[in-house]
Formats: sequence, C-alpha cells, structure tokens
Amino acid sequence: MKARTIHRWSWVHRWSSLVSTLFLLMLCVTGLPLVFTHEINEVLLRHAWAPANPEGARLDLDEVLSVALSRHPGDIPAFMSFDEDRPVVNVTSRAPDAPSGQFNFQPIDRTSGDAAPPVAGHPAMEFLLQLHTDMFLGLPGALFLGAMGLLLIVAVVSGVVLYAPFMRRLPFGAVRLDRAARTRWLDYHNLLGAVTIAWVLVVGATGVVNTLATPIIAYWKDTALRDLTVAYDAPVPLTERSSLDAAIERATAALPGMTLQFVAFPGSTYSTDHHYAVFFHGETPLTARMITPALIDARTGELAAVARMPWYVKTLSLSQPLHFGDYGGLTLKIVWALLDLATIIILGSGVYLWLTRRNRRA
Repeated sequence: MKARTIHRWSWVHRWSSLVSTLFLLMLCVTGLPLVFTHEINEVLLRHAWAPANPEGARLDLDEVLSVALSRHPGDIPAFMSFDEDRPVVNVTSRAPDAPSGQFNFQPIDRTSGDAAPPVAGHPAMEFLLQLHTDMFLGLPGALFLGAMGLLLIVAVVSGVVLYAPFMRRLPFGAVRLDRAARTRWLDYHNLLGAVTIAWVLVVGATGVVNTLATPIIAYWKDTALRDLTVAYDAPVPLTERSSLDAAIERATAALPGMTLQFVAFPGSTYSTDHHYAVFFHGETPLTARMITPALIDARTGELAAVARMPWYVKTLSLSQPLHFGDYGGLTLKIVWALLDLATIIILGSGVYLWLTRRNRRA
C-alpha cells in the first residue's frame, strides 16, 4: 500500500472515529445495562400478585377496552397486548391532543377489571432505553444516531484496512508491554479492535436498521397496505367500530397455529385508519421474532387481508433482539456485555491516542 493511500485511510479512520466517539460511548454505556433489561426488571419490579378471581370468568376484550377507556375519558385506543403468564391485558391509549409518543399504559386484570401491576420496564430502564434509542429527540434523534452508527462501520472498515500496514512487523495481537504508555495503548487498541470486528459490525448494522424503524413501518403502510384504504373516505369513528373479540377470532382463524402477540387499533403506527391489525408470531426461536398481521375491517369485522411482512420489515424484526443479544439466553448476554466493555476501551483508547499525538506534535 502506498504512503498516500495509507494517509487517506488514516484520515478516514481518525475522523470517522472522532466525530462519532462521544455518541458511541453514550450508546455503549447505556447499552450495557440494556443487555440485561429482562433480568434487571425482574429484580427491580419483583412483587407478588394474583388475579382477583383466579377461577372466575374472564372479561371479554371489548369489556377490558371499555374499562380502560373509562379511566381516561376521551382517549383513543392505540394498542392492546397480552401477558404470557398471567391473565392481564395491557391497553395503551392516548389523548387526541397529546404530544407524539405520549401514551397512557394500563395493565388490567382480566378476571375483575381492576388495575394490575405493570410488567413494563422500570422507569430507570425506560429512561436508558429512550436515551439509547433517540436521545429524547424522536425521529430526528434516532436518525442522527443511525448516522453515528454508519460512521462506526466506516471506522471499523478503515481500521481493518490499516491494521496490516501498521502491524506488518509484529505478530498478530502483539502487545509491546516494555514500550511507552502510548505504544502499549496503541497495541491494546489494535488488538481489541481486531477481536471485536464481527461483533461491532453486527451491532452497528442492526443499530442503524433499528433507527429506521419509523420510516420502515411508514413505507410498509404506504405501499403494502395502500390498496386496503382506497375504499374509504374517512377514518372509522370510535363509535362505529365492530367487536374487538370478533375481530381477533377471525384473525386467529386466518392464521392457525400462531400465537397472538398484540393488536394495533385503527389510526395507530402499525395499522391503517380503517383496520384492526391483529399480530401473531410463530413458535420456533426464529419465527417467534417474526410477526404477521391479519387486518380486520373495523367497520364490518370482516377479514381484509393477511399482510405478510416484506423482507425489510422482517429485517427490522430480527435486528431488534440481535442488537441486544436477546437470542441465546444469559450466556450470550454476558458475551455481549464483555464485547461492549471491550468497545468502550477501544473508543476511550482511540481518544487517548489522538490527544497524545496532538500533544507530541505540539
């Protein structure tokens, strides 16, 4: 490799790293506890709870929805999800004039209609997740962090290109412990960078995909679901909607052998203005991450379509758990955490090497 080529790659590696380092450090630090979100929430939110009437009849979902909306008059339902191991239905609604992203979340005991303790994340974990996702700036913040993720990928690729010419006289992974501090940190930086290449590329790429969730879902609605909305002039009013229970029964019949996951109401992110979107997932480790919605006409209660997810939505579905190592249990999460710590060291040592280089030149 010619000297000029090395200089150009060095410039790309240096500035793609420096521009993104502060934000990448924030993502690594907040991502470390988020890897163990489930375990931390179990500790922080551990409490004994039992349904009010364990042997009694359960409320219909229409009745659960009515109870939830009565506690927040004027709210519009957005989502309904279901606990796997307890008779609790979670109803998410929002006021018509509420800011974007502001919802009311109500877990409801299906045996009585009483409020149940939430199993949503602890406020501290929710704060970290929001900071990690979009820095409380909504879509602009998410897209900005996506750009930082792209710079991370550029930094990794340029680092791989530079590794051979800079380390050509040394064995792979050599650390010169007898040299000055800056040289030792350079060797540690190169060694950890080489060890974590695959992981950083995977986490960086899945992170970029996750920041595009809103545009991806919007594109899916505007293309794949466009034909389902041409017959209507206006959104279906709340007072004219058909039975939710009947809609779920029809959706279940259309997708036998799959597990009900959540319902998106008309006008919400994952549905149209005219349909209940009833989402199901599979039972295998892979298909459990893949969701398929059955769209039910909210006016008539008839099945409108089974909207198989296109490849880009499937990519999003697989990227979200892979980003946090949520595929292989606690062992994989520990590996993810160790690699995250290594990445923090890489980022910190990169800043140190840049600062000491400037000081030496001065």
